[in-house]
Amino acid sequence: MKKLTIRARLTLVYGGLFLFAGTVLLAVTYVLVDQRLTRGLGFDLRSRDPDRMSLPQSGTKITPEQADTLRGLVRQVQEDARQDALDSLLTQGGVALAVVTVAAVAFGWLVAGRALQPLNQITGTARRIAGADGAGRGLHERIALDGPTDEVKELADTFDLMLEKLDRSFDGQRRFVANASHELRTPLAINRSLVELAVTRPDAPAELRQLGETLLTVNERHERLIDGLLTLAESENTLTERTEVDLAEVAAHLTDQTAARTTLAVSRTLAPARTVGDPVLLERLTQNLLENAVRHNVGENGWLTVTTTTDDGRAVLTVSNSGPVVPGYEVESIFLPFRRLNRERVAGNRGFGLGLSIVRAVTRAHGGTVHALPRPGGGLVVTVSLPTPPRAG
Repeated sequence: MKKLTIRARLTLVYGGLFLFAGTVLLAVTYVLVDQRLTRGLGFDLRSRDPDRMSLPQSGTKITPEQADTLRGLVRQVQEDARQDALDSLLTQGGVALAVVTVAAVAFGWLVAGRALQPLNQITGTARRIAGADGAGRGLHERIALDGPTDEVKELADTFDLMLEKLDRSFDGQRRFVANASHELRTPLAINRSLVELAVTRPDAPAELRQLGETLLTVNERHERLIDGLLTLAESENTLTERTEVDLAEVAAHLTDQTAARTTLAVSRTLAPARTVGDPVLLERLTQNLLENAVRHNVGENGWLTVTTTTDDGRAVLTVSNSGPVVPGYEVESIFLPFRRLNRERVAGNRGFGLGLSIVRAVTRAHGGTVHALPRPGGGLVVTVSLPTPPRAG
């Protein structure tokens, strides 16, 4: 019963109640007809009082012997007629009840479907919003249920109000991150220019040059942080540019750059993996995966591997690396902004914890999925799966 839909359960309840009511009605009718047929000839055949023995209508007295004979004949005729009538009532009434019950179940199915149609509309809207790519997407959609003001319409209106508030909240959050990132870039650019000007002066003392280099390093970290925030905000928005991109080409270019500036053993197996999306964001996705694999590694004896392929109609990019052992329950936390392993907020020179957050945001914006699996010997295997271009024709 628990596995049945609400529509099926309502139909069964409606049909069951109708069958129960029809059965009770048939039983009551059976008892009433039985009692009426027992007295059908004008006297009670079950009575043994001689004073009450008389012919119907005429009232003529009869002898006990005649009464016994007449009683036997009448009882036989009445019993046969009563039994035939009751059998006919049960048979025809049962058939009629079965036919009407089937019709009632069919009618109940239609009525239940009609009554649940607003709930199906609410469910469809919620499913489309939940299936939208990226956080906050699809919240502009509304149910806008028409009909009388009842409990279902009140539920739909409440759901629309919740969607409106969530939509405003997500829009405000994205605008704040984007505006803050843009506004913070300007003073950082000015700071960098002033520091570079100061340290490049011919008469600048060594202490000033050392201080300037330290300030430039700090300024560069802040610029990278703001750039990551801006990329994260932009990747949460709807894609405005969609072109065909081969992940193998992107991975080959970025892998060459990574191998040139690291001592890790870099290997790659790149098969064509074409997808459709924003080339800049897809390049940033691949770059973040490589930088994360380099940053969270074991040093000079470490390695990383990049593979691309097309599997089951999906373009797949996989980046594996050596590194510290990652507990399985900590994998999800590394995709959160400003988080690394052990759920600690990042600090220092190992990054800001935005790399994999940007990877997830870009992947969702392109209608794909990303998941990470810890390697038994340490390190991670991060796999990004994106849809392939639609076939022509």
